[in-house]
Amino acid sequence: MSKLYIIDGNNLIGKVRFLFSLQKKDKQGAREKLAFMVENYFQLKKVKVSLHFDGFENLKIKTNNIKIVYSDDREADQKIKDQISQTKNKKQIIVVTSDSNLAEFAKVCSCEVISSEGFGKILSEKKSKDAEEEIIRRLNNPENINEFKDLFMGKK
Repeated sequence: MSKLYIIDGNNLIGKVRFLFSLQKKDKQGAREKLAFMVENYFQLKKVKVSLHFDGFENLKIKTNNIKIVYSDDREADQKIKDQISQTKNKKQIIVVTSDSNLAEFAKVCSCEVISSEGFGKILSEKKSKDAEEEIIRRLNNPENINEFKDLFMGKK
């Protein structure tokens, strides 16, 4: 069995500053952005990922490689505990949360636990690296050379 990441989505949103700010204005937008970041982070890794959110599904978030789970009328923490309990090889589970009760449950079940703060930093670094790689790719694109010449050398 490959590793299974179980992510406490609302907890993670609360620990990533720009997602937390976005959630205050646009809950669905924050969820979508987190799902995109998580999927982007895991795209080349051979792992399974389930991203848990409290409440009901609003608009479907389209992802290819991660499973999104809504708690509906229960708490997401309970759905996460259920998923841990139903998984045979619990040592292959990595739980991302900073909820102390959930983290303790996961540890007792022999799961690895990563704090939401720590995982949020990893996601933010990946986002920064991806943005940097996009800039480098654009700079190396021959179609953009005249644009950059105009920008830095002035139009003639």
